[in-house]
Amino acid sequence: MKVLLVVYDNDSFISEFPLNIAYVASALRDAGHDVSIYNQDVYHYPESHLTDYLKKNKFDVVGVGVIAGYYQYRKLLKISEAINAVPNKPVYIIGGHGPSPEPEYFLKKTRADFIVIGEGEVTVVELLNAISKNNVLTEVNGIAYLEDDKCVMTKPRALIAEVDSITMPAWDLFPMDHYTLMRQPRIKNNERSLPMLSGRGCPFTCNFCYRMDKGIRLRSAESIIEEIKVLKEKYNIAYIAFYDDLLMSSYDRTLSLCEALIKANLNIKWYCNGRLNYAAPELLSVMKKAGCVFINYGIECMDNDILKVMKKNLTVEQIVKGIEATLSIDVSPGFNVIFGNIGENKRTLQQGVEFLLKYDDHSQLRTIRPVTPYPGSPLYYYAIEKGLLKDVKDFYENKHLNSDLLSVNFTELTDDEFYRVLFEANKVLLENYYNYQKEQSIDTAKKLYFDRDTQFRGFRQT
Repeated sequence: MKVLLVVYDNDSFISEFPLNIAYVASALRDAGHDVSIYNQDVYHYPESHLTDYLKKNKFDVVGVGVIAGYYQYRKLLKISEAINAVPNKPVYIIGGHGPSPEPEYFLKKTRADFIVIGEGEVTVVELLNAISKNNVLTEVNGIAYLEDDKCVMTKPRALIAEVDSITMPAWDLFPMDHYTLMRQPRIKNNERSLPMLSGRGCPFTCNFCYRMDKGIRLRSAESIIEEIKVLKEKYNIAYIAFYDDLLMSSYDRTLSLCEALIKANLNIKWYCNGRLNYAAPELLSVMKKAGCVFINYGIECMDNDILKVMKKNLTVEQIVKGIEATLSIDVSPGFNVIFGNIGENKRTLQQGVEFLLKYDDHSQLRTIRPVTPYPGSPLYYYAIEKGLLKDVKDFYENKHLNSDLLSVNFTELTDDEFYRVLFEANKVLLENYYNYQKEQSIDTAKKLYFDRDTQFRGFRQT
């Protein structure tokens, strides 16, 4: 079958490589399908262009995957409208974190024919096989569709146990010279980067997090190293962004992977998502030796009681020790702090601000966002149980209008009070960041004119 996979426009100057779509493309191609990619993200086509493209080019299937963001939801509706405007439209399939937990709502809103729930590599191949052979759809695990306006959900799809068996992403179908320009923390202007996965899932269960994967499945070090070698050879990649939910899923796993990377002598930089309860000085030193230059940490809050509510399995003491250990070896930490979980107040917000100021290494602009109870997360069902949220329609159409605005207020503050304290907090953080940038620019000018700095390359924003 001829399949078109749509990568939606995220309004970015340089787009992140759509890793999940690339994995699905590989699986479909391995099964004998003719796969093409529609790169709205790169060329910024209006949705009308997609309608015309589908009219001019015959496809049997068109697929779109989205996460559960307010922007992505509205983008999906526009793309769906464009697809539905095509006479004799292809079979329309959607998937991803957005539709998976609430398939009936998304089927009716998008008029999609099918939703692939969870991992797509095996499911979408079986679904297309069933469609082409007119087989019984209920025998395809992990899908949802409408029948007489009622949602039919088949048995859940078992997760792919052997993740090493998954074919590498179909990079050759994409405009790689665009994606490799993505800038990452501590990357040089002459270095090219791409994302990878070292595993799927996460062993932790934070109350605000929704994941399709339950538990964690890890790739072997040999498989990871093989993929890095391919990326270096084919695309001259010097920097790997590990997009796993959590590469630092345990002390031993992180250590063994880093030792394998060191032994392979790949000469690459990389960053990953980490856990501060594993951020021991000896492990961090090995990570740095293996090429790690940035670790993105989920801190969320600097209050032990709130961390317990969040089910972070983390303490303030562990956070402080881990951040200090990371900074001490000149690896930049990512500081992710959110506000507004159950029980939070002005004091917990201020604790977050003070922490961010104290440990700021000026490598990134960091602000604080409200917590969002995405569909499928424990916090989402809590909000419905407490009457703070009616249902998925209420979430997407009334509440989740922007990721920096409240969708559900779990605190005892009024909405106006919530916004006022959050503004004051972010005002301090923004002033701190831009004051530092101003001072650095002035110091650069002094060095240029008074020290006759011949290495100066011009006043630039990028």
